[in-house]
Amino acid sequence: MNSLAFAIIQTATGVPKPNFDDNSVTPTWVGFAFTFGVAAIVVLLSIDLVRRIRRVRYRGEIREQLEAERAAADRAEADKMGDDPRE
Repeated sequence: MNSLAFAIIQTATGVPKPNFDDNSVTPTWVGFAFTFGVAAIVVLLSIDLVRRIRRVRYRGEIREQLEAERAAADRAEADKMGDDPRE
């Protein structure tokens, strides 16, 4: 309902025409610098994200490896003592 009322009021009052050509308006160097800055930040954040994910994955692999070695050592010690932990 509000959009209908807005459309009626806007049509009744008329919209003033801008006094410039839409094709001649450009963002200049400020727009380029802002876009370049945002792109650079996205690239740097992506690199940091990949680095952090890789670090977490390597830590998990090392943790699994250490747990497997610890379990193997426990089994070897139990076999040496004659106990069978699997029973």
